[in-house]
Amino acid sequence: MEKVYLWSDPEIRTQNDRVSITPMLVDDDKIHPAVLVIPGGGYGVVCLSTEGFPIAGKFNELGYHAFILDYRTAPNRWPLPQLDAMRAMKVIRSNAQKFRVDPGQVAVCGFSAGAHLAGSLGILCDELAAVNGDEADAFPHRPDVMILCYGVLSFSEWNTQGTQMNLLGENYRAIRHEYSLVEKVNSSTPPAFLMHTICDQIVPYRNSLEFADAMGRCKRPCELALYNWGDHGILLGLNTLDVISWPERAHCFMQSLRLEQQDAQFLERYTNSYQNQQNQLEKQGKCAEKP
Repeated sequence: MEKVYLWSDPEIRTQNDRVSITPMLVDDDKIHPAVLVIPGGGYGVVCLSTEGFPIAGKFNELGYHAFILDYRTAPNRWPLPQLDAMRAMKVIRSNAQKFRVDPGQVAVCGFSAGAHLAGSLGILCDELAAVNGDEADAFPHRPDVMILCYGVLSFSEWNTQGTQMNLLGENYRAIRHEYSLVEKVNSSTPPAFLMHTICDQIVPYRNSLEFADAMGRCKRPCELALYNWGDHGILLGLNTLDVISWPERAHCFMQSLRLEQQDAQFLERYTNSYQNQQNQLEKQGKCAEKP
């Protein structure tokens, strides 16, 4: 499908075009969950060709409609990229019938600085208003699940400074803690799947460790996929034995969240007593119970 421009004002532009989402839909007539894909680029560029289209294609394979966001970057500052992402979520949900999307299953998947933008949707944006003057204004912007890949999740001195400055301006050190996702996690933060590599030479994996710890302290659903090898920008981990698994792991995480809501016995499978029982059934040659 062609780009969908998000704002009525044609002067609201990215570096190359108007702010937009590019739909990549599963090729059938069924209703599917959706993922808003937000490429990174340090809030200075948008890496559509690497962290946009290939990622969307993978989610299509997993049964998700995907929408790739092209958003404003520096010299545009906070909250303009966030307003673009909010508007994208509203447009997806307001056009759920047209796109064949389940509006109650819309995730966001961001990379590097794009992960900060994705996390902003669930953590920082509730006091912002992305208003365009149409019916989409009334739809919620918060994602049902956040998938944050090698993300800039902490705005701290030990973390990459360029991303912080591009978003917040030259005075970023004085205000950055207000925009640090790790410090703003709370009891209503959406569930999160995190992916990072220990060898990331640009965005330290400490970002994901601290975010996972914050989620745990707030008792929010969170899964951390931490891999030993992989440069920053590992993308889909093609031709690896380990990193290549992260999209399927994210998919299983989202499926499990839905199953938890539907199955009163869901958590029983995660107890020692259940596992011991299933182990005995295996030894007796009986099939273990499946979800």
